[in-house]
Amino acid sequence: MTIEEIIYQNSLNEPNKIAVISGEISLSYSDLWLKIEEAASYFLLRTDINAGDRIIISASKNVNFIYSYLGAHLAKLICVPIDTETNEVRLERIYNQSQPKLIIGELRDSKGFDVIPFAEVSSETKQVYSFPDETSIADLLFTTGTTGLPKGVALSYNNLLSAAKNINSFIGNNSSDIELLALPISHSFGLGRLRCTLVQGATLVLLGSFASMKKFYNEIERCGVTGFGMVPASWAYIKKMSSERIAKYADQLKYIEIGSAFMPVEDKKLLMNLLPKTRICMHYGLTEASRSAFISFHDDIAHLNTVGKSSPNTEIEVYSEKGELLGPNKEGEICVKGNHVCSAYWGLPKSDFDNDFNGEFFKTGDWGYKNFEGYIYLKSRKKEIINVGGKKVSPIEVEEFINKIDGILESACIGVKDNVFGEVVKAFIVCDNEIKDAEIKEILKSQIENYKIPVYIEKIYEIPKTNSGKIQRLMLK
Repeated sequence: MTIEEIIYQNSLNEPNKIAVISGEISLSYSDLWLKIEEAASYFLLRTDINAGDRIIISASKNVNFIYSYLGAHLAKLICVPIDTETNEVRLERIYNQSQPKLIIGELRDSKGFDVIPFAEVSSETKQVYSFPDETSIADLLFTTGTTGLPKGVALSYNNLLSAAKNINSFIGNNSSDIELLALPISHSFGLGRLRCTLVQGATLVLLGSFASMKKFYNEIERCGVTGFGMVPASWAYIKKMSSERIAKYADQLKYIEIGSAFMPVEDKKLLMNLLPKTRICMHYGLTEASRSAFISFHDDIAHLNTVGKSSPNTEIEVYSEKGELLGPNKEGEICVKGNHVCSAYWGLPKSDFDNDFNGEFFKTGDWGYKNFEGYIYLKSRKKEIINVGGKKVSPIEVEEFINKIDGILESACIGVKDNVFGEVVKAFIVCDNEIKDAEIKEILKSQIENYKIPVYIEKIYEIPKTNSGKIQRLMLK
């Protein structure tokens, strides 16, 4: 079974149910499937592409992307979704690694490549098709490369459907949902929300971004939106631009999914107070293993400083650097097992992929531990952990305390070489006043252990982040 087969079944069972709303456009499941078939026919009619070939597709937030993306799957092509704003260097690297036969959509920097507009990806000459095999590769998602080349994560149809089922099971999504999608759909989170909604036979409302609060709230009211996904940076923006207005929809919003970056406990509690009846869920995962753990803020109020427990149909264990399985409260590398875990790394030897497993458990590269109840405490990326004289320091922990200091807007911590301790903590801070380094250190003395206090502090204008809001600490090295 594939996501495409389920959408097809939805078009038969509920043909008149609204599947997608985009501005003034409303598409039923029957209409949506017709458009998907027309896109698939376009690909099948071309003699220069075959099953298994790659196509780069710009992930624009419009209905044409949905037709082309799902239509390409129906034609058994491998989709390589990329941001419409992808720069020339990254585009060339992805092109060279994936060797696509076509580039579809709208790109800001096409670098001389021939890009086929979405409007052309359609044919009314219907072609015979069969659904793809669930073990075949459906998508290549290229991770953000802070050093070297971006890595192509190969996801099978089974990976995509398994992830969608796990997510919907935890959040409790069903066909009555009306979801507002304002997240970028070139990344795992936003594209995952699209698939989750259509698999459930629910309604998807497309919104360009969270930039306009007027449009955001207008669509919530106009379409009767019952849920949406966001990253912590989105919530910070919503809070800044509209204060507590979201509370007006406390009885309407059934669920919110949050993910992709760290969120302070204070923000979690504020959101809970504003939306006391909403199922507010936050996930932990990565491109290679989407949504591997979940926490429900209201249900797990005593564990808001964790990333929750393993998702449905998922197992999480902690392993030592030597590959030994660790018990509760022992720090090590968080490892994940489940049908949602990626199938390969594109263009790399199988041995490279196999090396990222402890048995059947995928190595996430994240450092943390699991307590006796199964709650997972995330410390940091394994390669970002700071080793001060043999003591492990989580940059996230130090940043959380620094960010509470008046005048400091945000921070990022890294380890720098030290002749005595091997490494010590260095903090990069963005601030709106003239706070002195000594003042920061003095405040931290009463809050964290001495070895965690930054030895060096550097003021900068901006913390480097990915599009989804994750701090890129390695860029500060």
